[in-house]
Amino acid sequence: MQSWSRVYCSLAKRGHFSRISHGLQGVSAVPLRTYADQPIDADVTVIGSGPGGYVAAIKAAQLGFKTVCVEKNETLGGTCLNVGCIPSKALLNNSHYYHMAHGKDFASRGIEMSEVRLNLEKMMEQKSTAVKALTGGIAHLFKQNKVVHVNGYGKITGKNQVTATKADGSTQVIDTKNILIATGSEVTPFPGITIDEDTIVSSTGALSLKKVPEKMVVIGAGVIGVELGSVWQRLGADVTAVEFLGHVGGVGIDMEISKNFQRILQKQGFKFKLNTKVTGATKKSDGKIDVSIEGASGGKAEVITCDVLLVCIGRRPFTQNLGLEELGIELDPRGRIPVNTRFQTKIPNIYAIGDVVAGPMLAHKAEDEGIICVEGMAGGAVLTFCLSQGIEYKVGKFPFAANSRAKTNADTDGMVKILGQKSTDRVLGAHILGPGAGEMVNEAALALEYGASCEDIARVCHAHPKLLEKQTWLHHSANQSTFKLEDYIFLKFPGSFCGGHIFEQEMLTAPRIFRTEL
Repeated sequence: MQSWSRVYCSLAKRGHFSRISHGLQGVSAVPLRTYADQPIDADVTVIGSGPGGYVAAIKAAQLGFKTVCVEKNETLGGTCLNVGCIPSKALLNNSHYYHMAHGKDFASRGIEMSEVRLNLEKMMEQKSTAVKALTGGIAHLFKQNKVVHVNGYGKITGKNQVTATKADGSTQVIDTKNILIATGSEVTPFPGITIDEDTIVSSTGALSLKKVPEKMVVIGAGVIGVELGSVWQRLGADVTAVEFLGHVGGVGIDMEISKNFQRILQKQGFKFKLNTKVTGATKKSDGKIDVSIEGASGGKAEVITCDVLLVCIGRRPFTQNLGLEELGIELDPRGRIPVNTRFQTKIPNIYAIGDVVAGPMLAHKAEDEGIICVEGMAGGAVLTFCLSQGIEYKVGKFPFAANSRAKTNADTDGMVKILGQKSTDRVLGAHILGPGAGEMVNEAALALEYGASCEDIARVCHAHPKLLEKQTWLHHSANQSTFKLEDYIFLKFPGSFCGGHIFEQEMLTAPRIFRTEL
């Protein structure tokens, strides 16, 4: 077995590229102007400006490539920034504040308020302001790094050519040495149910409802459904999630974490119908929706009536009308673009990253892949590391109920679960369920990135009182089990980490951070 310490190898000397900050404020999203009657010559053309696309475009420009980024939408940033994780987290945060003030939490802390009212319009305005500032920030970074932005629908019209069709029907041809597909994903439709983004909504529509529904039904209790459902539940809606599987959190979640997470959400008022499938939905004359359900394995049929139906059954790669068929690039059975370890398709100068290739559909995964991909274009070598033999491991668990900071915060739900290799004590994975998990998981990510042992982390003098202290890392059981390491460390690229099944489940935001491939 190859030593884990030799997983890293030098890819290419990195340019002075720091992770793109989302903190730029007040910059208008003005693209660099191009002339549609003349082709643009480029070294790298990126199709898509989501987290993977815009990071790759900037990195390519910093490595000296003449770079063009083609984006079909008016604003940069893709799903994540415009109608995904960024606006969702804004609503999650604000709904949490409202829930604490409106419920008994503040009163139990001695903070008494005579009247709490929800101004949903103002809450949506704050969300939109944040999104606008961040999309403008990307436009500023493009201008600063001399990335040419072409607004139009990009299609590969040759091995070295991309044609962007603009809103007015005009086209812009880009002659390019390399093409990088970073078109992301789209909402998976539910057969027989038409989304109107008014009362039957996808995740996009759920971020812009005009009023809090009295009753909401969510199809799917995966991370997106639970996250958005919890927003509206905390704002006052009666929310029920219908899930085909027997647990919440989606495929791949640790079952102990899932059960605890479900318990916490139910305590907040979130309702679940597990092992249940939706068979149809009908709009009534009064505007309400009848949702027909039955047991996943058959059984008694039932109808649930709601004001808003949220469809969250997953996402699928967005590859339509890219010109792949004409080039002979076939998709895999799940609609993804097959690539090698350098993210090359069967045509060596055409690459693909992010949601359109295998692995979890996550922004940070796409960012890492984008950097690795363009560094490979610059001549770096990529090492694929994949181990599949059985590895003995031990598990350590620590409940927040035993943590002094959680006690003082009166917020003790959740736990930390850490897996370490039995023979070496190396950190293999971590699960964090509880308040602030989104911040704490980064310590585990750093440990995985640098091959640290559990003892390495435990020996660090952690400040006290904190939610994540050395006791968490010291509590490892002697329990021994065997699993395939590929379940936790799947791909290791030198200079960047895309492996290590870190599952982060934050109680408030319910994001799923699988860094496996994730």
